[in-house]
Amino acid sequence: MTEQLIVNHLSTLALAVQNKSASGRGSGKKIDLYGIKKLRELILELAVRGKLVAQNPGDEPASKLLERIEAEKTRLVKEKKIKKQKALPAITEDDKPFELPVGWEWTTLSHLGVFSGGKTPSKASSKYWGGDIPWVTPKDMKVSEITDSEDKVTRLAIEDGLAEFQENAVLFVVRSGILRRHFPVAISKVNCTVNQDLKVLSLIDNAIARYVQIMMMGFESYILKRLTKTGTTVESLKFEEFAKHYFLLPPEAEQHRIVAKVDELMALCDQIEQQTEASLSAHTTLVENLLATLTTSANAEELKQNWQRIAGHFTTLFTTEASIDQLKQTILQLAVMGKLVPQDPNDEPAAKLLERIATEKAQLVKEGKIKKQKPLPPISEDEKPFELPVGWEWCRLDNLTLFAEAGWSPKCDPQPREGDNWGVLKVSAVTWGTYKPEENKTLPHSLEPRPQYEVKAGDFLISRANTAELVAKAVVVPEETEKRLMMSDKIIRFQFSKTVSSHYVNLANNSVFSRSYYAEVAGGTSSSMKNVSQGQVRNLVVALPPMEEERRILVKVNQLITLCDQIKTHLQHQQQTRLHLADAMVDQALHPNNPNSFIQPKATNL
Repeated sequence: MTEQLIVNHLSTLALAVQNKSASGRGSGKKIDLYGIKKLRELILELAVRGKLVAQNPGDEPASKLLERIEAEKTRLVKEKKIKKQKALPAITEDDKPFELPVGWEWTTLSHLGVFSGGKTPSKASSKYWGGDIPWVTPKDMKVSEITDSEDKVTRLAIEDGLAEFQENAVLFVVRSGILRRHFPVAISKVNCTVNQDLKVLSLIDNAIARYVQIMMMGFESYILKRLTKTGTTVESLKFEEFAKHYFLLPPEAEQHRIVAKVDELMALCDQIEQQTEASLSAHTTLVENLLATLTTSANAEELKQNWQRIAGHFTTLFTTEASIDQLKQTILQLAVMGKLVPQDPNDEPAAKLLERIATEKAQLVKEGKIKKQKPLPPISEDEKPFELPVGWEWCRLDNLTLFAEAGWSPKCDPQPREGDNWGVLKVSAVTWGTYKPEENKTLPHSLEPRPQYEVKAGDFLISRANTAELVAKAVVVPEETEKRLMMSDKIIRFQFSKTVSSHYVNLANNSVFSRSYYAEVAGGTSSSMKNVSQGQVRNLVVALPPMEEERRILVKVNQLITLCDQIKTHLQHQQQTRLHLADAMVDQALHPNNPNSFIQPKATNL
């Protein structure tokens, strides 16, 4: 029944995905295949609970295997090959969270073998390093089988006290930051040594190594929740408690069947995962290529034909958040290229608008209200990324600017301001396309505010320092905004002529053409912190439409972006539904006889 449930809902599990971060190209990195992840967890949990393969009453019970292991340990102790262990307390009836499958037994890892630790030979002694013996650390535990390691030691390190472990030992990470989310367990396929952050279980019967590994993987969430502790910098396994904790051991013959079935199903998961990632990648490429036909259309008629081709398959193409984001970016690109709304020959051309702005600026300079700026160089043909529609003009941002100023960055208290206290905006307040006044720091009472830097409604604010992806991102402050917030010196405020919309300038500033310009001119030694100067922003080349067309563009953009956001919200709801379905299917598979299993939380015990 469980296997049939999984098979019947494989497609639903494959489609249950969630975003790791901002969606985009490279789905394997941006998308978490949640359904497949849950399927893997289900397979392992069913395996170690005796629900993945059928029990065979003809199998020799696990008690016989444990008797042989105990006899072998007694022999090794007698021959002084291992030390005698302290007697472990037997599991009580109260400690048993559920009834065992037929032939299974409760046991501890310490019953199955001997635990040992490792260490780090002196780094000051070159005689210990650069040999050919693997020295395994948590950074090597990203694989299920250890065949090599990043660092290696010499035979002398072993002769001077570093323990060497034989093939088919089971390696556990017991101290590492990775224990916050994962419990790495690997099997050594070569003789190796380990550092102090690992423990090694040398099994009395090496044939059960793979099952022990699967057993640990099946109880990973339980181990992380109940048998680890959080330190100041890393997490640690409660090793003493872990070593004597009781787990379930099936008959040896059933172990082999479980291992074979787990490997078979995990290979199927790998296949589904690869197919899903390939499908997502192909879908992304298809959407990119089709949307590119819109921005490269030679004329209005070709644009119309290309759009009709896309519209005919809209529900097939725009099925992910990433595809909707691509569509929004294309809408903005069409807007600033003059391809989103038709031109009206009766509109006053943009050249007349630029003339009026120049006259306005000259008058303000004459009145001493603004300073005269040095003239910027003419726009070269190389700076023009596309051919303009009739009535449009190329200009620099400076041609539209009356004045610009940066803010002030005093030493502030780290927390956001409260009430009517003054605050200073952080760059994150103007980074994400929407003004976020809550992103601020409190101005200390010991400092006098500078009201001239207070942010006002309608301000065009742009970040001059940020990551390579976000530097020079801008926002327009909404009409109703909080008072007593000042710009930092990493934010520049531009004031444009009233005949130009700050919202249209923001469209142009966020276009792919502007982003390409900023990527070229931004300074800084690393991609994590780039900066642009006020002069570089002023020098930005903008395609300026007639004033009436500018208004029509903004109306159309708002309509289409709102529609995209509605579709995206619908997709997010669908995505959440798939995630809930994946959880419900896993729960049903684990508790097939529980009528409330779809809503009942999992038990905290084994």
